Amino acid sequence: MQKIPLMLAKAGMKLARDVFRGDSPVGMPICGKGTELTESLIGRFENMDVQSIYVEGHPVWEEGERSYDDLLRELDARFIKTRQNPLNLKLYEIYKAHLAKSMGGDSDRQAE
Repeated sequence: MQKIPLMLAKAGMKLARDVFRGDSPVGMPICGKGTELTESLIGRFENMDVQSIYVEGHPVWEEGERSYDDLLRELDARFIKTRQNPLNLKLYEIYKAHLAKSMGGDSDRQAE
């Protein structure tokens, strides 16, 4: 999941969280989690003062951002000496699963 400015949203992306008017997390959502974005829906969000949205995966790369593979290599390096400990192994697996979920789990994706 990635939070992106609405101006970077593209048709075909899927919402990872409900969208609320004016980015306020209270009240009734104006669009539900899992909805696929269209150009007209993005336009409606602009008219309703939505500034940012959460989308599935990690579709937008910013300059200097590390790729999924880079983050996995860094994680492996941090746990290399302690992975034999069952508790540290569990922490490693939890963090690795979190990376896969937040980055879309696409190891072929590269930072631009």
